[in-house]
Amino acid sequence: MKGKMQNFPINLVYILEHAAKFHSEQLIVSLMKDGSRHRYSYQEALKRSKKLANALQSNGINSGDRVATLAWNDFRHFEAWYGIIGQGAICHTVNPRLFADQISFIINDAQDKIVLVDPDFVPLLEGIQEQLTTVERYVVLCSSDDMPATNLNNAICYENYIDEQSDEFEWALIAEGDATSLCYTSGTTGNPKGVLYSHRSNFLMAQAVCGADAFALGSCSNVLAVVPMFHANSWGLVYSVPMVGGKLVLPGSQLDGDSIHKVILDEQINFSAAVPTVWTLLLEHLRSNKLQLPTLKEVVVGGAAVSSAMVYSFKNDFDIQVLHAWGMTEISPLGSLSRPTSSTLKLPQEEQFVLALKQGRPLFGVDMCLKDEQNQLLPHDGKSPGRLFVKGPWIIERYYGAKHSALLDGWFDTGDIATIDEYGFMQITDRAKDIIKSGGEWISSVDLENAAMSHPNILLAAVIGIPDPKWDERPMMLVKLNDMDSNLTAEALRKHLTDFVASWWIPERIEFIDDIPLTATGKINKGPLREKFLEA
Repeated sequence: MKGKMQNFPINLVYILEHAAKFHSEQLIVSLMKDGSRHRYSYQEALKRSKKLANALQSNGINSGDRVATLAWNDFRHFEAWYGIIGQGAICHTVNPRLFADQISFIINDAQDKIVLVDPDFVPLLEGIQEQLTTVERYVVLCSSDDMPATNLNNAICYENYIDEQSDEFEWALIAEGDATSLCYTSGTTGNPKGVLYSHRSNFLMAQAVCGADAFALGSCSNVLAVVPMFHANSWGLVYSVPMVGGKLVLPGSQLDGDSIHKVILDEQINFSAAVPTVWTLLLEHLRSNKLQLPTLKEVVVGGAAVSSAMVYSFKNDFDIQVLHAWGMTEISPLGSLSRPTSSTLKLPQEEQFVLALKQGRPLFGVDMCLKDEQNQLLPHDGKSPGRLFVKGPWIIERYYGAKHSALLDGWFDTGDIATIDEYGFMQITDRAKDIIKSGGEWISSVDLENAAMSHPNILLAAVIGIPDPKWDERPMMLVKLNDMDSNLTAEALRKHLTDFVASWWIPERIEFIDDIPLTATGKINKGPLREKFLEA
């Protein structure tokens, strides 16, 4: 027997409709490149999103077509998210920090028809546009006054693109399982993989994010969304903040400590989320200038492990609670959060501090388990590390374009090694594939090693992650030359690497050593290398 409730379809654009109707005067604030701030209401954002939807439809964009965005966090990017998905098309957020070849790969793989691009990234696209075989038009996210000179095909500025369009649009009636947005992984091994979200999966994740045991968002929340909209769904904030009618502040490209401090003060921010690198820059600015943040109450740290020094400094120097979060592009992305429980608040302060450093407890909707190499379940005792598996309604079933499921017995293997304690707090202890997390982004040690070994004077190369106070981790490269009399220098090797990997992957520390240990199967044994060089 079926229930007797309305079968109302879930379209994520109804989040913006709700915000415009019941929080019509609430603001979206954008930090613009010239230092000014753009302010408008959810009601105005809805009208402009409808104008964009009409413009896209007049360009032949239909349900299921892919439209890419390559942009910072600002009001035009916000409109794009809703204008694209509301008409049934798919919003493909492209990460500009990827290597150029990876960007061209994912745009072609997604078969994007239109690219909405920030002026900052126009030169990037100009360099690869001949490779972008499916793109028919480029819309530059700016006014006519700020439109850069460009040779991009059929390029038009955003304001001219939507100017003559109606601000009335009948949103698509869709099935809740229909695709809404597409994000690609960072391509740590091989080409990036697409993760195709549904209206249902993103809606459920956004609701969970608002919960009291998650981000605890409401209409009185003034949220600074530092985490990029091109990075793993902006951790759901571009959906969840309008869902509750909160104030949404979008910082654009201005992520330095001074800019973040000023906007927090001016906009009375009480909640924010970013990778550790951003918070490190902010803390340095605050200490150097003896500043405070009286309105800020909580910050979420994700994308890389939070340091004990950061948690301590935020709490003791500025009375700000750090919430350590974990997730993946494949998990939409939030999986767990380190908010304390009634039980853990009874523990001594030292034990509470240890728990705050963990990646936290899973949200309702995310189930977790640990398995050993024989695929057997491991206990949640805080001591038994195993491969971390997850499942739930906003977790990937298969990658975009893949013929086969990504699941094992219904569970998704995260590739992380973790423990789970008796309170349900999960802690990542290692990456199964030696991935290095730097500034919230992934660096593939394998790709770096292969790039180094393409040099004729290099026999073997091993890359390990070393702690870094600013970026959390940076790669260190250990090199064995095929001729120890070679005059290859670290600087020459860095120059060689620039032809193969993104510039921010290049290791600052390169060491030439006599030998690199191998396992019995001939693979590089990084254990002894970590023991030697991490202690140095």
